[in-house]
Amino acid sequence: MAGEISAKQGSENLIAQAKQGDMAALEALILQHEKIVYNVALRMMNHTEDAKDISQEVFLKAYRNITSFDERATFSTWIYRITVNTCIDEMRKRKGKQPLFLENEFEDEEGTWKQEIADESDTPEESLMRKEEKSEILMALKTISEDYKTVFILRDIRGLSYDEIADITGPALGTVKSRISRARNHLKKEIFKIWERNGSEPRHNARKEGEFHEL
Repeated sequence: MAGEISAKQGSENLIAQAKQGDMAALEALILQHEKIVYNVALRMMNHTEDAKDISQEVFLKAYRNITSFDERATFSTWIYRITVNTCIDEMRKRKGKQPLFLENEFEDEEGTWKQEIADESDTPEESLMRKEEKSEILMALKTISEDYKTVFILRDIRGLSYDEIADITGPALGTVKSRISRARNHLKKEIFKIWERNGSEPRHNARKEGEFHEL
């Protein structure tokens, strides 16, 4: 508990210093959230180079707008909101103009698919199944709207609470819950379609709602 309080106070001090124009403090805040921003952008954009570009844009926006940051919110919620909105804006600009690539998106500085997915307890067959499931979820995500994709990623991939997601995305809590439920149902249907197209058998360990692996 003492450690959590100390970390919170440290973050608050950095925010106060950054709002006074201390660039070293702002850089420290950015470093704390760099991986989270990149991962959210990667899940939403489906491509490493896009995620890197989005991350740079997010931190530039944070730099420009830090003085207007409302300290009643947490910095992480604020940076999540900027990331999500930046991704959605970019997806809307590109809609129907540019295909998104899946093949190499996880072969970056964070490691390959195998490194991200493999668990020491996994057999080779289990690792392969998890890789296939991951690919299926990513393919299915490309079929849903930005609003549904956003709340699904924040809830079932990033693990944020419903309240946090409502703070980040704006809609009322009931709307957020409804969108997440609809997104899950749509994704399950799309994954079944993928299995049918590939001639695959449905998984025996079918997930309950919300039980998606971390991507």
